[in-house]
Amino acid sequence: MEPKHAAVAILPSHDLDESQAFYERLGFALASRYDAQGYRILRDEAGASVHLTKVEAGWVDPDRNAHGVYFYSKDVEALAAEFGSSADAKPWGLREFAVSDPVGTLVRIGWPD
Repeated sequence: MEPKHAAVAILPSHDLDESQAFYERLGFALASRYDAQGYRILRDEAGASVHLTKVEAGWVDPDRNAHGVYFYSKDVEALAAEFGSSADAKPWGLREFAVSDPVGTLVRIGWPD
């Protein structure tokens, strides 16, 4: 893989299989798996990445998790439907929706209106 200027979220996970399944619903696929290190790298077809790192249960309280990540996806409407939601027009010119991952990380998905 050729490096490019980018930022990548590294997200905690109590259960890497569960978190991977959640992000697969957003169009990501497993790119690299490091079981001994408790680490997975997921990528989507457009080149976005998310890294998952294993943490002990209780390290992140899903009800109090204040972290979030924003994904820009032209497929915002289809992804919203996948989660039984709809994308809404926002005053800042994006259509977006939000869901929480298995450890309560806010995941907002949007695309210009």
